[in-house]
Amino acid sequence: MIVVAGEALIDLVPRGTGALAALQPALGGGPYNTAVALGRLGSPAAFCSRVSYDAFGEALLDRLRETGVDVSSVQRGAEPTTLAVATVGADGSAAYSFYVDGTADRLFTAPSALPPGTRAVSFGTCSLVLEPGASAYEELMRAAAAQGVFTALDPNIRAGLIPDADAYRARFKSWLPSVSLLKLSEEDARWLGGTPQEWLAAGPAAVVITRGGDGLTAFTADGGEYSVPGERVEVVDTIGAGDTVNAALLHGLAARDALSTRALAALGSDGWTGLLGFAARAAAITCSRAGAEPPYAHELEGEG
Repeated sequence: MIVVAGEALIDLVPRGTGALAALQPALGGGPYNTAVALGRLGSPAAFCSRVSYDAFGEALLDRLRETGVDVSSVQRGAEPTTLAVATVGADGSAAYSFYVDGTADRLFTAPSALPPGTRAVSFGTCSLVLEPGASAYEELMRAAAAQGVFTALDPNIRAGLIPDADAYRARFKSWLPSVSLLKLSEEDARWLGGTPQEWLAAGPAAVVITRGGDGLTAFTADGGEYSVPGERVEVVDTIGAGDTVNAALLHGLAARDALSTRALAALGSDGWTGLLGFAARAAAITCSRAGAEPPYAHELEGEG
């Protein structure tokens, strides 16, 4: 079981140009997209979050159930669902503004235990920024790491939600001793400051940096560096691409029985390039269609 902990929200995606373009609601949130992608790839997955009882919340849970994701760890609340208004650039890149005050996911509380059979827990995005939920997710991260569970972190920076950048950067560094695999984009890396080597020295066994169409690079604690190019595809938008990478990495590591620090160190060149190539192909499929629509296992048959 791979558990994904974090927010579920509604992306309002423009269907046209200009400030007053019609907005199409789409199911989203970085952790939510990662859980859906894991389910579509065939990995046993569970979602750990807090979701509204409103119509959006019901739709979010319906997709998880349809994808085979266990939702028994999802908390519920009467507060509304968080909304994220997306702006899609000419190159397909997406930027967001958020409506988060008083929403259900912010009131997440740390569970007393992870689901039985949990092999890994993935964290990231808004859920590690917005209090009081951020402290609860942080508590869960530290508890999982202390129990020897493999932990993955994608900070997926949304700068507009972070009131004190320096405080967040310090908090990010405090998480690293509890992180097994750190994945982040080039843009996130620049915003956070530091280098893969500095982050590795603080705790993670591996750091994976995504470079959009230019591919992915993994850095390992033993000094290894492994890169693959991006997959060429006609980009519709990049919504959910990084989340697909998260899921593909975790799915691929589980398939290799490599969800541990020691196993990560033993992957070697062939293991890492195969894993990164799989993640690049999965993300390319997501970029080739509108919204966060990660691939199904049959679209990547024979890979992983």
